[in-house]
Amino acid sequence: MSARLTATELTLAYDNRTVVHDLSLQIPDGEFTVIVGPNGCGKSTLLKALSRTLRPTAGQVMLDGRPITSYRSKEVARELALLPQTPIAPDTITVRDLIARGRFPHTTVLRQWSTADERALQSAMDETETTQLADRPVSELSGGQRQRVWLAVVLAQQTQIVLLDEPTTFLDIGYQYEVLELCSALQNSGRTFVAVLHDLNQAARFATNLLVMADGAIVASGHPNDVMTAETVSSVFGLDCRVVTDPESGSPLVVPRVRVPYAGTSATQGHGR
Repeated sequence: MSARLTATELTLAYDNRTVVHDLSLQIPDGEFTVIVGPNGCGKSTLLKALSRTLRPTAGQVMLDGRPITSYRSKEVARELALLPQTPIAPDTITVRDLIARGRFPHTTVLRQWSTADERALQSAMDETETTQLADRPVSELSGGQRQRVWLAVVLAQQTQIVLLDEPTTFLDIGYQYEVLELCSALQNSGRTFVAVLHDLNQAARFATNLLVMADGAIVASGHPNDVMTAETVSSVFGLDCRVVTDPESGSPLVVPRVRVPYAGTSATQGHGR
């Protein structure tokens, strides 16, 4: 298994609070790695370390065999893109201008905006269905529209490695699946994706490599068919469930067990309904 992005014995902390301790992993090239786990377990913190936006207390992240801290910022940004949870857009900036900023790592004093940049910009807008929003201020968009614009910024960057921290936030369920299907299609064409997701069934459907975290450690990893078990869901998330086969995708499907009767079933049948 080849892996351009790896981490060795990472310890990650905020001030004096350690979130991740002595964690090592490899992000397999060309796969869609999804990280799941309870709130506060260190998922987003790990993603920040992999993208060089958080410096480890101990250990290191390696990109192409070199410490990621040894690269210039633009060098990293030409190889790796990050969509954080809550990106902030400048006031009054239009959609087109914001997406165009994804091309910044590819420009220099001697190389300004080019036809290649224009093609990358248009492709990113087409893929995320934001072309019709191009002239609108980002501040006027709905949460779902804004999230699609930020995804377009990342795609315009045209990196081989893409890190996404909860990319379906604010999106209606239809758009959630569209975004994940787009990521899956791009991964199938050769890119490496790493995403933090909360929805276990979406993670199981789209991941080709699933990482389960708990208390700052990876407790299970591998193909979703091997990792997403009722025992794992129960021990990590405290959810009593069955794991069955999704009839549409063939992936594992987590079905919570009923703890109280639902209205309209046995609880109401005695009332003649």
